Amino acid sequence: MSAVIAVHIVAASLSVILGSAVLLMEKGSVRHRLLGRIWGLGMLVAALSSFWIRALTPGYFSWVHGLSLLTLAGLVRAIWAIRHGNVRGHQVTVSGLFVGLVLAGVAALVTPHRLLNVVLTGWMT
Repeated sequence: MSAVIAVHIVAASLSVILGSAVLLMEKGSVRHRLLGRIWGLGMLVAALSSFWIRALTPGYFSWVHGLSLLTLAGLVRAIWAIRHGNVRGHQVTVSGLFVGLVLAGVAALVTPHRLLNVVLTGWMT
């Protein structure tokens, strides 16, 4: 496994764990803001690291990288919304980012020949 893929998986996994906690805790608290910032950083690392992973189309970007661009735009939107007092826009954006993160993880787990699928099926046999 390459170092970039390892960084990507760790960042995405951390984002799932932190995102779950942030969504469940009291909104606007110091803890919510701190963990939310760490979650955002994890999402940023996961999205940026994906641009160095080109296994689907060796040497080229694939449609999956479009999702990374949407993630980056969503992170900017979430920050912009909360800094401008648009709590509802912030909530909708981070909820969408979190759902997308979880769906991407599930897709990576169930798609044959993807690293997470290979690891999971190898572990189960």
